[in-house]
Amino acid sequence: MQTARFADLELSTLILGTVQFGLNYGIANKSGQPSYRTVLDILAAAHEGGVNCFDTAVIYGNSEEVLGKALAELGLKDKFIAITKVRHMDDDFSSSQAADEFVEESVTGSLRRLGLDVLPICLFHAEGNFRYVESLLKLKDKGLVRHIGSSVNTPEATASIIASGCAEALQIPTSILDHRFTRGGIFRDAKQHGIAIFVRSVYLQGLALMAEEEIPEDIGAVIPVRRKLQELASEAGMVMEELAARYVLSLPGFTCAVVGIETVQQVRHNTSLFAKKPLEPALVQAIEEIVTDLPDNILKPGMWSKRMADVKPIKR
Repeated sequence: MQTARFADLELSTLILGTVQFGLNYGIANKSGQPSYRTVLDILAAAHEGGVNCFDTAVIYGNSEEVLGKALAELGLKDKFIAITKVRHMDDDFSSSQAADEFVEESVTGSLRRLGLDVLPICLFHAEGNFRYVESLLKLKDKGLVRHIGSSVNTPEATASIIASGCAEALQIPTSILDHRFTRGGIFRDAKQHGIAIFVRSVYLQGLALMAEEEIPEDIGAVIPVRRKLQELASEAGMVMEELAARYVLSLPGFTCAVVGIETVQQVRHNTSLFAKKPLEPALVQAIEEIVTDLPDNILKPGMWSKRMADVKPIKR
């Protein structure tokens, strides 16, 4: 497994996405939420394959609890670097103290569930919540968090977060189908500021790979683009999955990829994919010429008719 340096941490290029450990999640997820026994096997296989980092969040059902228990049982707690997120925050905090208390409660809850003394990487789950970054910086000063940043959804908000000078890491949705952040200069700007980029939705929640007949009608406009990409992959002697993974590896400023996993087979397959080299520049250019700006109803899974249940902010 390739690794990437982030501050004082050496991260595996593949980060284990664990939303499935706590929820039935993803349009292409056919196996549902894995059993605890399967989670144990997934973590053992990931460790064996050189994966040393996982991504979770408070709102991913009981994912944190499952991870804390499983890693302790396997004796691997010290072998994995945790990325988790502050619980969604509402916009009507009465004072900065109220925001501080909310963020600290979220972080200490994650520490308890994961069985850790300090969170290696803690992100805001919603880009709009980055306005409360001072609350998270205070926990960094207390030694409860080592590195901070935000998960993001739009290039515009991300540009503001980069400009703040406070973010050390960003989790960005980007894929072979979604070029909004690369075309918007976000990858370039983050790299210039020394900010790590964790790419999520590498396969756009499976939309880039699933069978055509399974694609919901409301996002069927993606099919012609996918066909062209599949032809390109075939001409290059690879399957679509490899083309998609290696495209992400080729992006300037890329640090690691968060890939959701629900089976041991997926761990092993993705470990092999992310051990490969980036694509040749000509092939990257060919991909970007095929994929014009797709509409939001395709690029934003929250707009799909078939999706996970809405997650609401916690009122305070």
